Amino acid sequence: MARYFILYKPFGVLTQFTGEEPTLASLGAFPKEVYPVGRLDKDSEGLLLITDDKVLNHHLLNPRFGHQRTYWAQVEGIPTPEALAKLRSGVTIRVDGRDYKTKPTLAKILDPIPELPERTPPIRYRASIPTTWIELTLIEGKNRQVRKMTAAVGFPTLRLVRFSMEKINIKGMKAGEILELDENTVYHQLGLTGFAKTVDLSKKNRNPRRS
Repeated sequence: MARYFILYKPFGVLTQFTGEEPTLASLGAFPKEVYPVGRLDKDSEGLLLITDDKVLNHHLLNPRFGHQRTYWAQVEGIPTPEALAKLRSGVTIRVDGRDYKTKPTLAKILDPIPELPERTPPIRYRASIPTTWIELTLIEGKNRQVRKMTAAVGFPTLRLVRFSMEKINIKGMKAGEILELDENTVYHQLGLTGFAKTVDLSKKNRNPRRS
């Protein structure tokens, strides 16, 4: 039977189980067969779904299914209505050395600011430049996409937290906290109730066994 965990990944932790510390293995004792669904950069925080359900992993990472991922970004400055409009309609970023136009995105300023655990270390503080928290909801996940998008409209990201994947979220969780969920809860909150596990996974789509 598949296992499902959600983790609030702290800043500075690598999204892998082996290699230079700190890694996911330093946060808890996970079953040997599980892997994170997607990645969060070392300098990003927030929700990770960790499972050995290969069909679910394939479904969530396949861009044609368009699952929503919501990020909270603390940006430098106060985004203008024009900047938010550009984020919503799509901006051009560099992906794998090529220009790429992002898909339409939900974007808004968060007011009040979200209640989150303190980051260690804290972001750089500059008294002369205000910061703003914005919420971005994407249906794709290119490398460092949110950071590239906010920079493209002139408001660099200082802190980035993935808050949710569909209805699975980190509300009320502490950095480093791990929760195990059952399959029905995971599929329901991802909007996959009744989803048939009939995907034909080739070897290249299978996660290798960790040694």
